[in-house]
Amino acid sequence: MSTTRPSRVSAARRRAVIDALRRGAVPDSGLDLLATGLDRFEAALDGELDAVASGGSVFKAVRGEYGSGKTFFSRWLGERAKRRNFAVAEVQISETETPLHRLETVYRRLTERLTTASFPPSALRPVVDAWFYALEEDSLAAGAAEEDLPAEVDRLLVARLAEVSRHAPSFAAALRGYRAALTAGDEATAAAVLAWLGGQPHVAAAARRAAGVRRDLDHFGAFGFLQGLLTVLRDCGHPGLLVVLDEVETLQRVRSDARDKALNALRQLIDEVHAGRFPGLYLMITGTPAFYDGTQGVHRLPPLAQRLATDFTTDPRFDNPRAVQVRLPGFTLESLTGLGITIRDLYTAGADAPERIEALAGDAYITDLAAAVGGALGGKVGVAPRLFLKKLVGDVLDRIDQFPDFDPRVHYKLTVTGTELTDVERNLAADDIDLDV
Repeated sequence: MSTTRPSRVSAARRRAVIDALRRGAVPDSGLDLLATGLDRFEAALDGELDAVASGGSVFKAVRGEYGSGKTFFSRWLGERAKRRNFAVAEVQISETETPLHRLETVYRRLTERLTTASFPPSALRPVVDAWFYALEEDSLAAGAAEEDLPAEVDRLLVARLAEVSRHAPSFAAALRGYRAALTAGDEATAAAVLAWLGGQPHVAAAARRAAGVRRDLDHFGAFGFLQGLLTVLRDCGHPGLLVVLDEVETLQRVRSDARDKALNALRQLIDEVHAGRFPGLYLMITGTPAFYDGTQGVHRLPPLAQRLATDFTTDPRFDNPRAVQVRLPGFTLESLTGLGITIRDLYTAGADAPERIEALAGDAYITDLAAAVGGALGGKVGVAPRLFLKKLVGDVLDRIDQFPDFDPRVHYKLTVTGTELTDVERNLAADDIDLDV
């Protein structure tokens, strides 16, 4: 079994991917190096990204069991979006930190996690600064004199945000207040106003007064602020924003009243996206099949279930990647082995002892290790990828690379303990299982 990956990979990209896998985490970047089995989605998703970049909006629901690669899939799509100069934000939905029924909290997390190809989270300030720079350039290009520039920028600001101001006038007011504070050299007020613009609560009253805004952002105001953010992004060269709401299945575990409010908020968001209120937005949610099909999830709200309804009764080979809901098939022993071979080849390209790795961690050994890790998790190969890659990199490849006399078939015995498992993995495996590989 062989896998073809890009032949030229920078040392920094390779190291970032390998380091993340060693920790048992999904890499934040370089996912194109690992993407196996996602080619079937590429054409449809690229077409949707292009539509969003042209002023459209898209909603997508992704379903998959634990370990099927939902986080990997969303970050892989995020990388493709950034190559089109999109901004990206990944938001983890949770009952306590980010309840979906409070969209002002979702918006706040979005601005905290906002990233671009050039700036890590939070990229809100660089984006706003770039927007004002773009307004200045446009004003100068239109013939504005230097002494008239502040007034011309303010006029453009009002014009560009005219539609947004119909729903959220305080968004434009806060931007003007931010610029005024910067012009006056008042960094503290500027930072406070920008925090308020990002949905942060408890901003000092003096900063709010200076910007001409009042109370904290609420659920309904969040819609207008998201619309404003999309306008700012587009004007400073980012044609779209990909927002991923991850782990929405957590809604099944909250109180019934909060759950019903959250499901209705999701229905509202979908309707607003489909109505064209958010040009430039690609909204994606990820969840387990139980969330989409079970009685404690989507089906508690029939209008939401109707919007997400997708036919999965046919052979998965014929799933429609253009549908509103797509499913990730999860890993089999064969696909898990293929992923392991890809990682081994990526590791070998930057190893100190590549010949030794090729000799001692051949395809047959990778297959045996994948089967053993799956066996340690109760035969559930589909939930094994995270642990398998962690063991492969940290326990096997690192040792072969560093110790000339290490042979994994002789000196390594796979051990899986409860402390290194996630809650879901722990439920599928008994503690302290030792398996020979």
